[in-house]
Amino acid sequence: MDFDQICINTIRFLCADSVEKAKSGHPGAPMGLSPLMYVLWKNHLKFNPENPEWFNRDRFILSAGHASILLYSMLHLSGYDLSLDDLKSFRQLHSKTPGHPEFGVTKGVEATTGPLGQGFANGIGIAIAEKILSTKFNRPSFKLVDHYTYSVVSDGDLMEGITSEAGSLAGTLKLGKIIYFYDKNNISIDGSTDLTFKEDVATRFLAYGWDVQKNIDANNIEEIDKSIENAKKTINKPSLIIINSQIGFGSPNKAGKESSHGEPLGEEEVELTRKNLKWKYKPFEIPEQLDDFKNSCIKNGDKEESEWEEILKKFQMNFPIEFKEFKNIISNNFSENWDSLLKEEFKKDIKEIATRSASSVAINAISEKTPNFVGGSADLAASNKTTMKNRTIFQPDSSTGTNLYFGIREHAMGAIVSGISLHKGFIPFAATFLVFSDYMRPAIRLAALSQLHVIYVFTHDSIGLGEDGPTHQPISHLLSLRSIPNLTVIRPADYKETLSSWYLAMKRNTGPTALILTRQDVPSISKYMELDSKQGPYSGGYTVYQKDKNMPPELIIISTGSEVSLSVRSAIKMSDLDINIRVVSMPSWEIFLEQPKSYQNSVLPNNVKKRISVEAGSTIGWDRFVGSEGKIIGIDRFGFSAPGKIVMDELGFSEENIINVCKSIL
Repeated sequence: MDFDQICINTIRFLCADSVEKAKSGHPGAPMGLSPLMYVLWKNHLKFNPENPEWFNRDRFILSAGHASILLYSMLHLSGYDLSLDDLKSFRQLHSKTPGHPEFGVTKGVEATTGPLGQGFANGIGIAIAEKILSTKFNRPSFKLVDHYTYSVVSDGDLMEGITSEAGSLAGTLKLGKIIYFYDKNNISIDGSTDLTFKEDVATRFLAYGWDVQKNIDANNIEEIDKSIENAKKTINKPSLIIINSQIGFGSPNKAGKESSHGEPLGEEEVELTRKNLKWKYKPFEIPEQLDDFKNSCIKNGDKEESEWEEILKKFQMNFPIEFKEFKNIISNNFSENWDSLLKEEFKKDIKEIATRSASSVAINAISEKTPNFVGGSADLAASNKTTMKNRTIFQPDSSTGTNLYFGIREHAMGAIVSGISLHKGFIPFAATFLVFSDYMRPAIRLAALSQLHVIYVFTHDSIGLGEDGPTHQPISHLLSLRSIPNLTVIRPADYKETLSSWYLAMKRNTGPTALILTRQDVPSISKYMELDSKQGPYSGGYTVYQKDKNMPPELIIISTGSEVSLSVRSAIKMSDLDINIRVVSMPSWEIFLEQPKSYQNSVLPNNVKKRISVEAGSTIGWDRFVGSEGKIIGIDRFGFSAPGKIVMDELGFSEENIINVCKSIL
């Protein structure tokens, strides 16, 4: 058995044995793809195991995340900080080898994948980031940013709608540094893909504008190697290499069958596979020849990074200003005085404005001072108010543009901005109507799990949008977003709160933030004087009005967004009542609940039981703030097609109804 085959079979059996020990997992795809991974790692992938975060490394995304043990095996064998014991702990509590790859858990894992199609679209975002930076900073003889994005995608990935969205956009944008491998093993959990998936994938991707190579034999390493070389020569198109593989390769009784997909082969079958492939080594025994493979990976990685560092030094001498900007960007550092224009805009006396329009002010103030600020909308830029007026559009002929046009592709957009964040060097945002956040939910969830610094701009946030009717009026969406762990949801009440919310979103970098914004104008009611004042979104909730500030409150109205000004007007109309009313603006539940208990109690005193919440959305969850004796004004039904004010009145969002509900608990 030659060196190449020893390496390939080592990968195969590490995968099969790890799944067997875990008593769960997916051995089939890893066994079929071992030759591909070997060739990619040995001959093409640019990486440094001793510095997994080297900026100019190639990125490898395992979109087929169920094959995670294949990636873990490669990381171990190529010298990453992943031990044999880590492989033996596959799928166990608190291990570095979870069932599906998780960004931040395992060094060398570039993206959290598993929900099929997500990694495919993440890779498009990574390639967009590479394209912007390489166009902006590269000079003749100075290739500062020059890496490929590779991914393994499965039959299941390509069945998911998100890959159609992302694949179409990648072809339109001519992203030539993408090389994806389609593992065409023709098997899904339910059996042959002939049951559900008969399209000509090659023709489909040619129509998207990709370069396609097909019928590459998964066990022919020369063919695989040549196909990758060919893909690298394709400059202005993403590449899809279709690999004809056999799931569970080498297993006498389960190869080519769905039984090898999502469960261990079984001890007896693993032993039969050893005999079939003439493999004399015991489980987790690694032939000494693999030391040469590991040492070669480490040596090559160190050499490539050292050469890049030399280029960087020469670039610094020749282009000192550009070098400083580049270092700031790749370190995700803010530019000096990045918030200066935002602070100037904050001081303006704006009487009334839709919070989506206030958001536009913030976006443009930030973009003037923050070169690594990038984003766009799913064909709703004019409605979401997200266009950066001082920036160009990212297109094949203007690839330094940072206004991203995603087309009507919300799901792909969500995963693409995650990819941009994963790449490092940018703070990305994505925008659509709040009701269409449902289309983005899987990507938002993974961004939260991955602790990515991504900002979502969701406008048209309630029944207040009016005539478009219940198909476009969000009801459950605030609740839905608030239920995602590590996602910060902020629904500002007016101009100042919106600018403060953007400031917060830029600073909160351990998870995504969703800004929930109105279509309709709202009056300015907040009085705080500093962008980052505790009397604002920075505290999550604060007193915006109180009848008598020198006396404790007796009734508290808690509101968010456009309902805050309505609540204040209602409270003022009740000033003739002999009761001290407080109105609390609570733009963010999550941020408010992060505050010390003492602060929470100062805003919502425990002894004040008479409380009312007012929010044009689902009532679920508000009981934690109003308590068992309080009342909730919300919506647990669909809306109507009519002017926004009429719909609001019809569903109880009027001064009259708020006053009546207040009186009912006095």
